[in-house]
Amino acid sequence: MSRQFRLPLHSPPSFARADFAASPTNAQALEALDAWPRWGDGRLALVGDAGAGKTHLARDWAARADAVVVEAANPLEAPLDLSALRGRAVLIDDADRRAQGGHLDDETLFHLINMAGVDGGTLLLTGRLAPVAWDCVVPDLRSRLNATAVARIDEPDDIVLEAVLRRAFAARAITPAPDVYPYLLRRIPRSSLEAMAAVDLLDEAASAEGRAITRVLAGEVLAFGEGDEEED
Repeated sequence: MSRQFRLPLHSPPSFARADFAASPTNAQALEALDAWPRWGDGRLALVGDAGAGKTHLARDWAARADAVVVEAANPLEAPLDLSALRGRAVLIDDADRRAQGGHLDDETLFHLINMAGVDGGTLLLTGRLAPVAWDCVVPDLRSRLNATAVARIDEPDDIVLEAVLRRAFAARAITPAPDVYPYLLRRIPRSSLEAMAAVDLLDEAASAEGRAITRVLAGEVLAFGEGDEEED
């Protein structure tokens, strides 16, 4: 293969539902999100490991619901105007990892939960853990978190991981050999983050060495053993 020079730019992420890989591992989450705005008490927690697709689904929901988006892991520049959020759809992404010393403290989260279900307001919370495991010091918030309905995204299956691999390669304008996908799926950990990390490593190696991305390169770069090759 002649060496291909690519701009060091990745395509911006798409949070459209059409770009999400539906599978049995996320069916419950999809069903729960599609039930909006008929959520119990006007709120829902979307839970799953890092890279499971929480942000993808949550941002798609936010676009459909015209929701105000709050990234809880980042410090807010100013306190939230709760009065302006009354009756609105609100997404709090990474609600279990609220920034220390930020404006999204226990009291603010407590009020946001209380506002859900009032005047048409709804609240979607995302986190790696279920709300029952989130840290908080306000007793009334604890009881409301414990009572929040949960939709869970499970460990990704081959359907999801192949979609992650294909999107990651496409974002880098790379077309690997077709048999690279089943080869990787049999070997990489069951993690979307691990799948994206594998693509990063293969991209770097292929670019540095001027080689196509094949099973041979994948075996070398990702240190798959000879026994793995014999299985194919």
